[in-house]
Amino acid sequence: MRPLLAILGTVVGVAAVGALGWGVTYHELIFQSFFNPKFEDVRRNTFERSKSFRTGAVQELQNMQFEYIKASAEHKKALADIIRHRATEVPEDAMPTDLQSFISNLPN
Repeated sequence: MRPLLAILGTVVGVAAVGALGWGVTYHELIFQSFFNPKFEDVRRNTFERSKSFRTGAVQELQNMQFEYIKASAEHKKALADIIRHRATEVPEDAMPTDLQSFISNLPN
């Protein structure tokens, strides 16, 4: 009878440790699913406010402005749509006034 109880105790102990491990893993999953989006929002907002993001975005828009000026008539409409879309990601206070006026004068 004693060996049977020892085996049963061992099985119950292993099951309890497995259940505890599963519970900890599930708790971590719930914790991450709640907090990770908030952490990523903070990281994204910090990145978008950084000088490197603003400078890079303005340089990209200025390069696209140059390409727009060089483009043929049929390509200008597509480039105008892309430039307007990309300009929405950049705060206006980060853009030079000539770039702002170029974007505002793009045809629809």
